Amino acid sequence: MYYDDLPLWGFLGKIEGVKTDSGKDKYFLFKHIHFNILYNDDRVIEINVQTDPNINLDISEDRKLDVEFLYSIHWFSIVNSCVTVLLLTGFLATILMRVLKNDFVKYSLIEESLEDQEDSGWKYIHGDVFRFPKNKSLFSVIIGSGTQLLVLTMFIFLLALVGVFYPYNRGALYTALVVIYALTSGIAGYTASSFYMQLKGTNWVRNLLLTGCLFCGPLFLTFFFLNTVAITYSATAALPFGTILVILLIWALVTSPLLILCGVTGKNSKIEFQAPCSTNKYPREIPELAWYRGTIPQMAMAGFLPFSAIYVQVELYYIFARVWGHNIYTIYSMLFIVFIILIIGTAFITVALTYFQLAAKDHGWWWR
Repeated sequence: MYYDDLPLWGFLGKIEGVKTDSGKDKYFLFKHIHFNILYNDDRVIEINVQTDPNINLDISEDRKLDVEFLYSIHWFSIVNSCVTVLLLTGFLATILMRVLKNDFVKYSLIEESLEDQEDSGWKYIHGDVFRFPKNKSLFSVIIGSGTQLLVLTMFIFLLALVGVFYPYNRGALYTALVVIYALTSGIAGYTASSFYMQLKGTNWVRNLLLTGCLFCGPLFLTFFFLNTVAITYSATAALPFGTILVILLIWALVTSPLLILCGVTGKNSKIEFQAPCSTNKYPREIPELAWYRGTIPQMAMAGFLPFSAIYVQVELYYIFARVWGHNIYTIYSMLFIVFIILIIGTAFITVALTYFQLAAKDHGWWWR
């Protein structure tokens, strides 16, 4: 097909090797076509087409068939996903508000004995909820590194939305990732050190070193292995020695000093941990919980809703085609919308699961 004198092509159908009663292959015609049109002002600069293999028609039999073809553009799936997430979050918020309202009414109006109070509700573990988590140094480091990566993502989206990463500006995205990560390293240092001191931590030097290595360490080892393999096979994907040296200099002269400087600032910030209630001297015993309240099932539940929200509108297809295929990803505005949907869905499901965990008198919520 042609659109604005630009050619586009795709598969018409597929052949399955399952033999029919007549001994022939089965033939399927794709009925749904997805158009992706890229334009600059009033000019179309690129157009792609994909077909949905799940929406097809069996044309193996030699007979006349009426076929209704369907098509869509990318915005339809985005709007569909947004509406789905809004409905889910609204539904979840309504349930939580109703449940919490009933809980407050019960706790304020019903007079119960001490024995009964010990047996039910989240209110009776208030003395243990703000007990500091185990491995608080690692916990603070993860908070700091996660904050930095979130800020990094927002900066990358900002540059993408203003048109820095146009389709054939090769290497711009990777350069921006390296530079912005180096410049935002202070965010990780400040956040991790400040939070670690709020949790009454003492070994802030080790905490700062761990902050600098938690993300960079595995990333460097993975890169070193892949680059070595690429050099061994004389692949063009291998980075030259000069580029590697520049990256190491950026890490030594920009990333590390910013990390240390902001880490020391966070240590000296003197911010106190503000808990709304005092913590008991001895921790309350956590009752035996059902299997689905364990960490692994809860992780699966927490990830399912946000993932399904962004997977429904097939944005992951284009990302995978960019990473493992030959396509060039250019739909950053839509990807930003999907990113916001992901954050909203993650936040709401986290609030809900934390409430259910506290309602079961499990006060070890920090790491979840």
